[in-house]
Amino acid sequence: MRIHVVADVHGNYEALARAAEGADQLIVLGDLIDYVDYHDPGAGILGAVFGADRVKPFVEMRTVGNFRGLHAYHQSLWATVDDPAAVIEGIVADRYQQVVALIPENTLLTLGNVDVEHIWAAVAPPALRYLDAEVRTLGGVRFGFVAGGSGRPGSVVGPARGPWKPFVRDARDYQAAVDSLFQADKVDVLCTHIPLRLAGMRYDRIPGRLEMYGPGLLEAIDVHQPRLALSGHVHQPLTQRVRRGHTECVNVGHFQRAAKPYVLQL
Repeated sequence: MRIHVVADVHGNYEALARAAEGADQLIVLGDLIDYVDYHDPGAGILGAVFGADRVKPFVEMRTVGNFRGLHAYHQSLWATVDDPAAVIEGIVADRYQQVVALIPENTLLTLGNVDVEHIWAAVAPPALRYLDAEVRTLGGVRFGFVAGGSGRPGSVVGPARGPWKPFVRDARDYQAAVDSLFQADKVDVLCTHIPLRLAGMRYDRIPGRLEMYGPGLLEAIDVHQPRLALSGHVHQPLTQRVRRGHTECVNVGHFQRAAKPYVLQL
């Protein structure tokens, strides 16, 4: 069985339409949409609403780490829109409908931190509902999924301020999903959007920082030792793959830019 795995689609639907070609199964590990496209400021949700010229200052402030200025500028943009939540909902729903039309009905899919959980749940047919703390078996191999992003352990993730509501869970909620997954069934291949707490897989070389990780994932593979742990989220990881005990941990690649799936042969 040939399986194609993609993560971080971020609006590259032209490539997504070809992602399942030659495969028996497609797996999608989230971030179907792009809030801000740092390569093309006119794309992404902000670009669709405000245009490239007004998004470029956002990109520049984010690039140099001027987060105070960025937050103020971000708020000032949305202050010019009468109903920001409705505008975002309409754009995201439209893009999710494009995804549904492009991928096979048997696709196994979970969501990433940039995704909007309630909109996918409203748009997707039952066969394409996102998987969380669930196992699916392919060719006798058990694939276990945990959805979304996570806040830092010890911090509390409250309601999102502003109209943009990405799928970032409280760390305790994320860990509970991990625990539930491994308690319910044996997992041979762990499938998540965010990586384990391994510095080489968390460190993104371009912004030069450690990205979020999934609380409980590392501890789970140390105990249960699945064959593979597949993730995305980090677009330019310091380490694309690393072995942890009996588990091969793999970043499946930045699909938006590479437009190539990770191929798994069972």
